[in-house]
Amino acid sequence: MSLKEWSRNRWLIEHKTNHQEINDLLSIADRDIADCQISTLSPDWRLNIAYNSALQSATAALAASGYHASREMHHYRVIQSLAHTIGVDNAFIALLEKFRKKRNIGEYDRAGAISVQEAIEMLNLAKALRKQVEEWLRVHHPNLI
Repeated sequence: MSLKEWSRNRWLIEHKTNHQEINDLLSIADRDIADCQISTLSPDWRLNIAYNSALQSATAALAASGYHASREMHHYRVIQSLAHTIGVDNAFIALLEKFRKKRNIGEYDRAGAISVQEAIEMLNLAKALRKQVEEWLRVHHPNLI
């Protein structure tokens, strides 16, 4: 399914972005990459912050592609859209999905559900995604970066 088909299903909404919005989203991603490395924070919170970094990077790619996700299943749609925006593989998306679910447990159900190793792994995913999105923007949407 393409982003255009997602839009017809009302999973995405057409959106015109600009340089400032993309810069703001990537700045949030950068801030969160820095903040999630504060070692005195709990692993739950560190993973949550790293996850938010990845979500902001993915949101920037989606905005550059002319869309934003509808409210229903917002995080899920933003993550899944990476296959259509920057072309990440299914394994990368599956890892982000795993951490989306882990984040939900740590955020809403149970404290202490996330290990330091999981927080570090999410940080590494966030860093990799931030880099991939910027490289993709430079090639496909240089006017936005």
